[in-house]
Amino acid sequence: MLSISGMHCAACHQIIEFRMQRLDGISNFRINTASHRANITWNPEKISLSRIIEAITSLGYGAIPVDSTGKADNREHRTSVWRLFVAGFAMMQVMMYALPAYLVPNPQPDGDLTPDIDLLLKLASLILSIPVVTFSAKPFFAAALRDIRNAHIGMDIPVSIGISVTFLASIWSTFNGGPVYYDSLIMFVFLLLAARNIQTNVHNKSSAALRRLTSLLPLMADYIPNYPGDMRTEKIAASQITVKSYLLIEPGATIPADGKVISGMSECDESLMTGESRAIAKQAGDQLIAGAINLNRPLIMQASKVGNETQLSSLVRMMESAAAEKPPLVQLADRYASHFLTAILALAFISGLIWWHFDPDRSVWIAITVLVITCPCALSLATPSVMSATIGQLSKHGVLIARGRAIESLAHATHYVFDKTGTLTQGKLKLTSKIINRLPDELDEARLDHLIHAITATSNHPVARALFDAHPITSPLNEKIEIDDFNEIPGGGIEISANKRKYRLGNLNFISQMTGSKSEFFTEFAHMTHAILADSENIIAIFTLEDTIREDARKLIDALKLQGKNVLLLSGDQSEVVKHAATELGISVAFGNLSPEDKFNKVKELQNSGALVAMIGDGINDGPVLSIANVSIAMGRGAPISQARSDMVLISNDLRDLEYAVNLTKSALELIRQNLGWAIVYNLIAIPAAISGLLLPWHAAIGMSLSSIAVVLNSLRIFRISGKIEPQKYVLPGSSNDYCPIPA
Repeated sequence: MLSISGMHCAACHQIIEFRMQRLDGISNFRINTASHRANITWNPEKISLSRIIEAITSLGYGAIPVDSTGKADNREHRTSVWRLFVAGFAMMQVMMYALPAYLVPNPQPDGDLTPDIDLLLKLASLILSIPVVTFSAKPFFAAALRDIRNAHIGMDIPVSIGISVTFLASIWSTFNGGPVYYDSLIMFVFLLLAARNIQTNVHNKSSAALRRLTSLLPLMADYIPNYPGDMRTEKIAASQITVKSYLLIEPGATIPADGKVISGMSECDESLMTGESRAIAKQAGDQLIAGAINLNRPLIMQASKVGNETQLSSLVRMMESAAAEKPPLVQLADRYASHFLTAILALAFISGLIWWHFDPDRSVWIAITVLVITCPCALSLATPSVMSATIGQLSKHGVLIARGRAIESLAHATHYVFDKTGTLTQGKLKLTSKIINRLPDELDEARLDHLIHAITATSNHPVARALFDAHPITSPLNEKIEIDDFNEIPGGGIEISANKRKYRLGNLNFISQMTGSKSEFFTEFAHMTHAILADSENIIAIFTLEDTIREDARKLIDALKLQGKNVLLLSGDQSEVVKHAATELGISVAFGNLSPEDKFNKVKELQNSGALVAMIGDGINDGPVLSIANVSIAMGRGAPISQARSDMVLISNDLRDLEYAVNLTKSALELIRQNLGWAIVYNLIAIPAAISGLLLPWHAAIGMSLSSIAVVLNSLRIFRISGKIEPQKYVLPGSSNDYCPIPA
């Protein structure tokens, strides 16, 4: 991974990516707009890293390995501050020298401003302008030369032409008579540098969350090589940790790998990864995630995932991928800015040519004014700033963006479709009753408990986890139950073979496919969450479980309905259970007994009718429907497959953070529209004014720079939106949905 310096707009990203992807040996080259880092995949046999760096620097940009960025960033920042200081100091002085010329446009030998004094003031202005042009404006000239060398029209070309022509024309006027615009020139450079410094600060603030995540893992770890016989530790590099290594985590230390607690009790701070501000209690058997901080007492852990396989590494990769992906609105802005640059140069040339026939003395200044005032900095600066700021803010509140298009899609979503168990409910099911119907000859109650424990041991489904917890193994069997042919059917249950007999554990439809009949006494449990154990002949036992509606789910549903969103509940649970949950939550459109294919078809029907669907789920059976939703959101504690197919992951598992994400993405798109709208309106007003001669170059300098500063400051408003918003008290509006009710 390389850190790229010298980029100031979307065109910079485009030219680097375009040129680098054409090099033989590079299979992938993507620049992360949030961190200015390039992810590269290359063949070392065809091209070396030094050759890649050389190719980037030949384009006029800087490139260094990520580990070396600290000193380089500090040096670049100091230089940019000095450039701004020189331009600012010169601007104040030259403004004073220019004031007499504005008050007395035509110096007179016997007047307050004589020609000699006027020449002296112009010469002083010229001397003060030289360091501004040669030092402060150097980045613009360097970038313009780079773009010309690469046959690419970038934002710095019209800027450099405007600075150069203004400076040379002012020098000519100094010695041959006529107005000079050293003050406009220096003001233009100063304000443009100020706008870029503000943009850099916004970029740094926007990517702060990503930088914090990438710096979380410690460099060293306390390794216990001979645990449990010998508790002595040795320091090793975190990169040397392997799976199943035993590690000592001292109080205050950062956890270097994913794993589980072997012994000890403490609390861990996982806020940067999950958004959960409270310390999480940890004891033997609990999971630990890399990057969390142990707060109280020592813990001994065993690593299960290391290096790039940790949850933290996955989060970083997903955030970088999301920041690098450009939503349609951003792509539109990039295309507009790129084409606009060519039009600027042509328009300035034509304007100067036309004015040459009417007033040759003003033609050059008119062309310069058009060049300066139409510089598309506002278009290039604002949109990436809003996007990277939004991704950073969401990550701080436990919402991970896996794909950049999710921001725009979530803001536009009209229908929010929820799974039930683990999404709108706590997902912490508890066994409330176990009714044995008929035991096969080879099973007694003790062996039944062992069978349930074995069937559910490897499943992540909430029902399976509840049954596993409710059937702990307290004593071994004389004859061990051997499980063969384990198969988990999404939306159905689990099928296994044990001791040459086939068993199924799941919902009624899944069981009926094997037994061919329904239990006569099953209807009394229809309104409860339940699971049935059966063999090929009979129903063996029925388990009833209960779950509780999440308090944050009620608040989220109410907030979405208040915004006019359509809310639906699609679940594989029993219809009566789904109906009961929907009534509690105020959801009028709900369907139960749905297979993954049924959920897929329901969402497809909504999309065919024009709906933009946001799907929120957490189970294995939600994978297919998450993959086709306009924007898919997986719960942080959900199944890995649901997270892999989702555009967003709610790693905090707090639905209030999803409400915050909805509000923030809407605000982000509104800010982007405001920025683009302002840039377009500004140009529609400024261009005719510049062509008609109503504006002078110093007017253009102020207008262009203030325009850029305005949109960047407007982008900063994204940081004012707070999270965990408590909904107001209100009367819920009636539903306008006309879908069918829950099927019987």
